[in-house]
Amino acid sequence: VQLVESGGGLVQPGGSLRLSCAASGFTFGGYAMSWHRQAPGKERELVAHISSVGSRPNYADSVKGRFAIFRDNVKNTVYLQMNSLKPEDTAVYYCAVSGVGGLRTTYWGQGTQVTVSS
Repeated sequence: VQLVESGGGLVQPGGSLRLSCAASGFTFGGYAMSWHRQAPGKERELVAHISSVGSRPNYADSVKGRFAIFRDNVKNTVYLQMNSLKPEDTAVYYCAVSGVGGLRTTYWGQGTQVTVSS
């Protein structure tokens, strides 16, 4: 299983970014995917989750109405569209998948840094 995030960077408050997570090594369309983030000195938290077929997305309260998770099961990629970014969104963002092969293991990407600052 390999997950590779991209799309992070420095953005001003109110700006937008789209993160991508390219997946390989498993049947991507068979598994739910999620985005998480970890800010300095804080625990990693779930940001958004999407089912294997792209339905039933759900979000942390802190990002509802601003972030959108979606996926392309042909490109084996999951995305996180982030709008109206705030300084408190600054964190390393990770995509993750669990349950591959019936195991409880959670696989993580290497993360991509998002910094929201003027």
